[in-house]
Parts: sequence; structure tokens; C-alpha cells
Amino acid sequence: MIYLDNAATSQKKPQAVYDAVLYAMGHMGNAGRATHAASHGSSKTVFDTRALLTKFFHGDKISNCIFTKNSTESLNIAIQGSLKAGDHVITTVMEHNSVLRPLYAMEKRGVELSFLQYTEEKGLDYDSLDSLLQKNTKALVCTHASNLTGDMVDLERMGEFAKKHGLLFIVDASQTAGVYAIDCTKWGISILCFTGHKSLLGPQGTGGMIIAPGVEIAPLSFGGTGVETYNPEMPLENPNHLEAGTLNGHGIAGLHAGVEYILETGIDKIRSIELEFMERMYTGIVHLPGIRIYGNFKTGKRCPILNLNLYDYDSAVVSDELFTRFSIATRSGGHCAPLMHEALKNVNQGSVRFSFSHFNTKEEVDQTIEALRILSEEG
Repeated sequence: MIYLDNAATSQKKPQAVYDAVLYAMGHMGNAGRATHAASHGSSKTVFDTRALLTKFFHGDKISNCIFTKNSTESLNIAIQGSLKAGDHVITTVMEHNSVLRPLYAMEKRGVELSFLQYTEEKGLDYDSLDSLLQKNTKALVCTHASNLTGDMVDLERMGEFAKKHGLLFIVDASQTAGVYAIDCTKWGISILCFTGHKSLLGPQGTGGMIIAPGVEIAPLSFGGTGVETYNPEMPLENPNHLEAGTLNGHGIAGLHAGVEYILETGIDKIRSIELEFMERMYTGIVHLPGIRIYGNFKTGKRCPILNLNLYDYDSAVVSDELFTRFSIATRSGGHCAPLMHEALKNVNQGSVRFSFSHFNTKEEVDQTIEALRILSEEG
């Protein structure tokens, strides 16, 4: 099978990730719950991974690295825990439902929403930021890159706007963590939300948040923390304030190995390989009859994602043909990004997404180009 669905989850991981998870499953206790060696070993792995991620994302304080099970949980905590009735939020039409649905839920509780628009030709309409600002604007919430097209958001520009107007800056880095270097301090990110199972090359069930100093978030979950047992409330200090229950220690061990692999290999090297594969495929199919590619490929700064449709075929039909006949795994349909599909005018058709890993090969890319050439010729 040629696996080109890495924007959903990276299937192939470094061997060190498999080894770390297997070792953890045979040796780990419950972090922070006892004084025996198995618990201490688990606690050390969790702390070391917090420290590694804090440094990786240029955070300020190790205890402000919070573990969750994925970006969706992180974004729910960040959005629901920092907004209240009467607040106003600026977001974008590029967002995934992991941002949109928490925001819509808060809208029902009295939070107002405004959206920056997007076009393929011009990208995100940054010039409209000032016109969307209101007296009660509390936060700017945005993705770093579209999971649909791979087009990126200028976080430095957004961060400057948020800082100028005293806004919380909440970022969804699901598609970029592990692909591009992210500097929470330099870009003024209040809350960075990330997942571990995509380009950070960790196991599923891992994710987290990097929180800036002074940012207060109300807990979304309540329960045991291993400390302050007789306190009826969650502890006030992070990370315990936002981490209820047993952490996914086995997954966190794998995530640590994934991030170490990225640092050893080089994030720039990994990204250059993935973008080379994307560009190779783009060049090979852009002129094929019936192919419609979405997104802006005129800029070099984008995620290694290529999204397309073939003639008027339903995207699910094309994706099924690719897998059934050519053993090529892709993603089709709505991609959990409804407003982007509206902007691209393919709501009913959906689209077929190809997303690359540095573990792919040029031969696999060439086979995919040939498969699309055949489907294009068949009409």
C-alpha cells in the first residue's frame, strides 16, 4: 500500500517510537501516584517529555506544557476554558471542526464570532482584521495551516495583531507541529494546541498545549491528580490544574521518541523531503485533463498536502478507485473543514487529499502520478 494520508495520521513511525511504547508498556507505573520505581520511572518520562516539548515549541515554563489526548481536546480546553458570555472571537474560515465546533458551542452560551475570509488567489484576508475588531474582542483563534489545502497562516502577523490589541492568541498547530519550527514566545502565542500522532510521529492518543505565562484557563475535566487529595477543587497550579486522571504514559513515551527523532534528523530536512514529494506530484499532474487542484502553490511555505478533484466525480469514488485499483491510500469527502469547502465551492463533491511523509519514496509518488494519469485518460 502507498500511504498518502499522513495529514490524518502518520502511519509509519521511527523504530524508536515503537520501541519506547513497548518498553513503557512493560515497565511503567502510574505517574505521580506512588513512590515505587515503576511510578517514578513513569513520572520521569512524563516530565522529560514536558521539558522536551517546551523547548521544542519555545515555551516559557515546563509546568505549562499540558498533556491531552489530541488537538481537539486541547482546543476544547483552550476555547471553553478561556471564553465567557459577552466575549467576541475572531477566527477564520480555514478552521477544522476541532476549532469550529467548540466555538459554535460557546456561541450558544453568548460568545460572538467573526470570520476572516479566504480565497485561493489571495489567501487569508488579513486586511480585514481591523474591521472585525470589537470592544469586547477577547481572542484570536486560528489554525497554522489548512488541513484541506495545506495553505498556511502567517502566525507572526496574527500574533502582532493579537499583541497590539491585548487578545488571547490561540493556535491550532495540528498540521504544522513537526513540519515547521514554531516559536510560541516570539510569535506571542497564548495557547498552542498540538497533536502527537501526525508529524510529531508519536502514537495516537497523544497531544497537548503550551500555555504562555499569566494565561488562565478553567478546567474542562475534573478528577484525581495525585496531589491535594482533600481539595474539592482542581489544584490551581499547572499542569495538575488541567490534567485530571491518569495520563497516557505509554503514548507520551512514544511521543518523546518521535520528537527526539525529529531533532536528530532535522525538521528542515524532513520538511524539504515532504515538500519535494508534493511538488513532484503537483508538476506531474497539474496539466492532466480533468484535474482541479486546490490551494495556492505559488508560495514555497506550505504544508505537504495536495488536494484535488477529477472531473465531476464524487471525491469518494476517486479515492476508492485509487485504493481498489492502485493500492493508494488517500482521504476524501469533507475533511472536517466545512467553511473551507464553501470557500472552494466543492461542498457537494468534497475533494481527494494526498498528504506526504518523508518516509514515502519518489517511486511511490511516480506511481501515484501514473494512477491519476490513467484515471484522467479514462475520463
